[in-house]
Amino acid sequence: MPSTLVASTSSFPLLPIPPAREIPVTFTASLKSWWTAGEKQGAAAEERLLRRLPFFLPEKMPASAVGDSPVIARSERIQLTAPEHYLNSLSIKSTNPSTNAPPPAVLLHGYGAGLGFFFRNFPALAKWAGNRGTDVYAVDWLGMGRSARVPFRIKSKRADIPGRVREAESFFVDSLEEWRDKIGLEKMTLIGHSLGAYFSVAYALRYPTRVHKLILLSPAGVPHDPNNLSMPSRELTDTGESGSLASFPVEPASDSEIQLIRDEQRAIKREESRSRKLLTYLWEGGWSPFQVVRSTVFWGPMLVGKYSSRRFSGLTEDETRDMHDYILNITLSKGSGEYCISHILAPYAYARKPLVDRIPALKIPITFLYGEHDWMDPVGGLQSVEKLRRAGNVNGRMFAIPNAGHHLYLDNPAAVNDLLIEELNLTHR
Repeated sequence: MPSTLVASTSSFPLLPIPPAREIPVTFTASLKSWWTAGEKQGAAAEERLLRRLPFFLPEKMPASAVGDSPVIARSERIQLTAPEHYLNSLSIKSTNPSTNAPPPAVLLHGYGAGLGFFFRNFPALAKWAGNRGTDVYAVDWLGMGRSARVPFRIKSKRADIPGRVREAESFFVDSLEEWRDKIGLEKMTLIGHSLGAYFSVAYALRYPTRVHKLILLSPAGVPHDPNNLSMPSRELTDTGESGSLASFPVEPASDSEIQLIRDEQRAIKREESRSRKLLTYLWEGGWSPFQVVRSTVFWGPMLVGKYSSRRFSGLTEDETRDMHDYILNITLSKGSGEYCISHILAPYAYARKPLVDRIPALKIPITFLYGEHDWMDPVGGLQSVEKLRRAGNVNGRMFAIPNAGHHLYLDNPAAVNDLLIEELNLTHR
């Protein structure tokens, strides 16, 4: 059994956090996990991940506790205008701000995830912030992670696809814009993963003067072809990659690398089971994967445990257990933003309004990253870079990350972190 997590920051000892429960493999253990899940447990699960950062300060801890650290990290709820609307966020702020610092970087998680998923990327980004005298933020989308679980409603009729997409996107991008205004950021670089990357593009299209550049990690909803090779079901079956902790240069993706990724996707797709029909039925009916888990009640923690153990097998034992507890509490929270999925995407991650048709309107630098074993079809990124070039934007780039799947930032953090820093420091023409 893991020991209670106790950390110290300078001479200020932190209050201990009980260790995360073992991943349940029996009904009794699953029942106990279900019974204790909730807001308090979710907050503890997030803090366990963040306490891995030596510069993280829990609530009410004075800034002097980190000594002469070049950055200070805190988590906070940013209240929005609407009653009971707030966004959970993490700020990593330079203690020596520079007058010519680059715009802050903002990390935005994918579907049904949370800011804690980036715990292996925060140290490198914090070092960048300290060196450049700027800040880094991570935000939970409204209705996801530990942000407010407010009702998600679409007024447009089912046949009104543009209306449904516009309303669903507004739920997320308008709340992010209000967060930006409350924080006081003039401009920012958005680093989005999966559906978070999709919403990052949607935000940039709606508020173009507020985005310095986009870095899109395995973005959802890009390809135009409804027969694209993206396979969301692989999120439940893929195992975690064991990315090397050593760093190697990552070159722009070649045509042959993209072809290898697509060949692997094509082979796996041919073997996909007939359960796709059931998935399609549930998807079009507005069900979410998390709703399915919650409907199993006491069995839910076991189902999440099977996913966590398989998908994050590349993490250490402690990291996997802490990630499981974090994911479990997010999953069992009240359904909210997750119900956007059938309005944004048709089954199998085909966007109802594909980004490849919309992204050429942007005049900012845009970088696409995919894992070499990704289940998201990279052809959309390739087509987007070409369309940007034709529109006169030569600052579109694309990379394939070795030893990584869809969660490339977790699978191979060294390669992704190096590339993120390179992109953040890059001066475009």
